[in-house]
Amino acid sequence: MIVFRAEEEIAKDFRGSFVTIGNFDGVHLSHRHICRKLAQEATEAGAKSMVITFDPHPKMILHPDIKPFFLITTLEEKLKLLEECGIDAILIIPFSPDYAKTTAREFVYETLGRKLAIKKIIIGHDYTFGRDKKGNDVYLISSGQELGFDVEVIDAFKVGEDIVSSTLIRNLILKGKIAEAAKLLGKWYNVAGTVVTGFGRGVKLGFPTANIDPEKELLPPPGIYAAFVEVEKKRYMAALNIGEKPTFADYTFTFEAHLLNFEGDLRGKRLNTEFVEKLREIVKFDSPEMLKKQITADVEKVRAILLKNFKANT
Repeated sequence: MIVFRAEEEIAKDFRGSFVTIGNFDGVHLSHRHICRKLAQEATEAGAKSMVITFDPHPKMILHPDIKPFFLITTLEEKLKLLEECGIDAILIIPFSPDYAKTTAREFVYETLGRKLAIKKIIIGHDYTFGRDKKGNDVYLISSGQELGFDVEVIDAFKVGEDIVSSTLIRNLILKGKIAEAAKLLGKWYNVAGTVVTGFGRGVKLGFPTANIDPEKELLPPPGIYAAFVEVEKKRYMAALNIGEKPTFADYTFTFEAHLLNFEGDLRGKRLNTEFVEKLREIVKFDSPEMLKKQITADVEKVRAILLKNFKANT
């Protein structure tokens, strides 16, 4: 897959492409449905497929008052997931206050028409674009008739009764509804980060942990979770703690994982955690011994949950 980071970089052989436009945060099931359809139709027509997206996310520029604005995927993750859909190229348009002034007409006639000469565009039913969101499916269909490209509008993609959207997935993650979010994402939510030096309390309890500096702001609420952790291309079952350590009167934020059946030093290494299920809330215990007893029970529960999920996904 080729990545163009400015409209000026677009290669000539991508003129006449089939395209879709969107932010694609999370690259969830609805996004994948559109992108796979785009790739398939382009291939059948002997054309290239291209996803047009933006960085940073437009909401960060248009609504700077919304802080923090949580992203489900990093840009690197988003590109990888889109590539897995079979897309030939990604155009990343740098989004800025100046670019936000671009009208729907300017985008359609300059980018889609003059620079790309697209053959077809596929969009979701509720997608809008351009200054003041004047661009929509009706406007694209009218423009397509004038410029000579086809427009296909995809109906809302549902899982059960839920319309799949990035906003809904973010809210589910923030509420700790990990399994529900995974059903809409099509994968477990993940957070990567580098291991930093901790206080060594886990070692004293017999459950050494990797203290992780998370790369994402979007985190599930405090609690104990069953998770898979990947390090140096090896995957381990893990008990994950997010939040404070009230038993030790430590109320600083912690993101730490105890990897089952792992021996070695993880400091400085990059870990990727996949959240599978929330076990319980964080509780203050009367003594470290009582905490150790609970952790022992947590680890066994984690093992049972993850073995079940591993078998279901192999």
